[in-house]
Amino acid sequence: MIDSSSYQAILDRKNTIMRQSVGIDYDQYKTGLIAFDYEKMMEDTGYTLAEVAKIQKNSGVGNTPLKELKNITALARKVSAPGKGARIFIKDEALNDSGSFKARRASISCYHAKKSGYAGVIAATSGNYGAAVASQAAKYGLKCIVVQECFDSRGIGQPEIIEKARACEAYGAEVVQLSVGPELFYTFLRLLEETGYFNASLYTPYSVLGIETLGAEIIDDTLKETGRIPDMVVITNAGGGNLTGTARGILQKTNQKIQIVGASVNLKGLHMAKDTDFNRKSFTTGHTGFGIPFIINPDRSDVPRSAARPLRYIDRYCSVNQGQVFFVTEMLTVLEGIERGPAGNTSLAAAFSLAQELNQDQIIVVQETEYTSAGKHHQAQLAFARENGIDIHFGDPRTEMPGQSIVLPQKVQDLFTQELPLDPIRQSYIKNACGSHLRIGSIDLKYLCDETHLKYADVQTILDHLDVIVEDKE
Repeated sequence: MIDSSSYQAILDRKNTIMRQSVGIDYDQYKTGLIAFDYEKMMEDTGYTLAEVAKIQKNSGVGNTPLKELKNITALARKVSAPGKGARIFIKDEALNDSGSFKARRASISCYHAKKSGYAGVIAATSGNYGAAVASQAAKYGLKCIVVQECFDSRGIGQPEIIEKARACEAYGAEVVQLSVGPELFYTFLRLLEETGYFNASLYTPYSVLGIETLGAEIIDDTLKETGRIPDMVVITNAGGGNLTGTARGILQKTNQKIQIVGASVNLKGLHMAKDTDFNRKSFTTGHTGFGIPFIINPDRSDVPRSAARPLRYIDRYCSVNQGQVFFVTEMLTVLEGIERGPAGNTSLAAAFSLAQELNQDQIIVVQETEYTSAGKHHQAQLAFARENGIDIHFGDPRTEMPGQSIVLPQKVQDLFTQELPLDPIRQSYIKNACGSHLRIGSIDLKYLCDETHLKYADVQTILDHLDVIVEDKE
């Protein structure tokens, strides 16, 4: 007899479990061998931008202030070429009820779960999203379970994750803490099946819709404050939903070109699911360990088809080192009197360098901030890194080695961004999307163009290199 609750049995039923826990028949959006109707999937949620904004207003989410960082802008101009140094603004998302932009994602997920008759919600997350789901679930009278990947094999947990567990429990959620590895997904699926709760995944259409209001507010707020739209919006990128939702919201407000830049912390060489690497990183999200795998293979998530499709919208992708983010976190506190969590300052660290490329009459918006406290504070994270044998010193941040050192810049001129070329990323995405298919249809070709934001000829060149034939070309 096969144990129906065994690891393999649960994994064999994963698609069925995920479909039932979200209430979406993903198969209906499949239009080709690899193509699916992404826009139809988003539209079928039934929520307009105005309706989402109203739901969020009623649940303590959104309408966060846009703040100009005048002192940081002045500093950027001191180290810029003459006439350079764009005005830098932040959208202060730490002022949402749960302390981060993730409240926008959770608000629509929990609203829809309540509307659809689910008794509770479950989220698999070690980050701010758990607190956001717990907070919104409390508002709607829903039960909430947060499944965390928290410990390594020695039972040692990161202070940031432990702090977020405390926040989840404070909002009334049950927190299930696990060690790093495959048990997270297994436990998540088993709990979904056993409870019948709603899958408040980061990657459902509801989650991404919730962030569209953030993009829309950026346009409205910048117009109100400055009389013009921003030239660049810098967005911390991990699983891609943050960038996707923000860009979609921007596109609903303006057809003027705004450069969408993704920013991640450089954790090259560290494996997120490897026990020995788990506590050798100082960021639980917003890093390349999530950013790269999810941008080239978005459907590796906890739903059959992810609504986070960052390649559709991104114009540039860059990384910053851990030491730079900690440095800029301190800069924000000392120069602007705003103390915020390090992970949310990933995009600010990138924006400081990027602002030096732009003219002084241009505007760059840092898309979000996050709250900080106890284990989430940058001093606690640095202390934990030191305890785990990470060498922390001042020097040239370009010499930083993820998992071995954190190099804090000696001077502000040392801050830099590392450009991550999009062409190889797009090539990897297309390779993953085609998989074992050596022949695809014209509808699949169009889909790949939409997914990568490339022209037909460019995608065809990549397919030729992969020996993939496009049949029934129009």
